Amino acid sequence: MFWTERTESLIHRTAEKTATPMATLVAQEQAAIPLGRYGTAEEFGAVAAFLASPLAGYVTGALIPVDGGLLKG
Repeated sequence: MFWTERTESLIHRTAEKTATPMATLVAQEQAAIPLGRYGTAEEFGAVAAFLASPLAGYVTGALIPVDGGLLKG
């Protein structure tokens, strides 16, 4: 889960439909993320930049979850 304009828009829409404060919905979603917060676009971009750089030249066929710990296993 990443905090983006789209995420904010979806939560806002849910808040309106359910008459639930947006802060409550955000807190519920963040509680489901093991790190307890949304990721940022910059964090995702840093991983993508690393994988596209020469530093990752020996990385092949890898799954690198950028998910705050949501993927179990």
